[in-house]
Amino acid sequence: MALRSRLFAGVPELEACLVQDSAHLTPGVTGDHVRLVQTALVYLGFRTISGPEYIAGSYGPTTAARVLEYKTQRKIINVSYQTKPDNIVGKMTIKRLDEEMLIFQNLPAPTKV
Repeated sequence: MALRSRLFAGVPELEACLVQDSAHLTPGVTGDHVRLVQTALVYLGFRTISGPEYIAGSYGPTTAARVLEYKTQRKIINVSYQTKPDNIVGKMTIKRLDEEMLIFQNLPAPTKV
């Protein structure tokens, strides 16, 4: 299985996140792939990621808070070992973000009135 949204498809770090526990995104990670996750969160309504974190592509405190909020709202929990969501972008989270971005990218463009 591969990521399918235009935002994530073909990005090696995010493709790895989908299949490898060691590739999960956690606080402290930096890179363009983090910025893509931040972009997805903003598109999906989680708009309060700090400017410096976004510019640096840094998985800092506001990114971690938005990930936790996203996972809490969508009840993304690995019930085999969790009782509540965490702030990590792992397999389940990147899959759900990708699915939502695929839907988002395929929405019809607004028509002018």
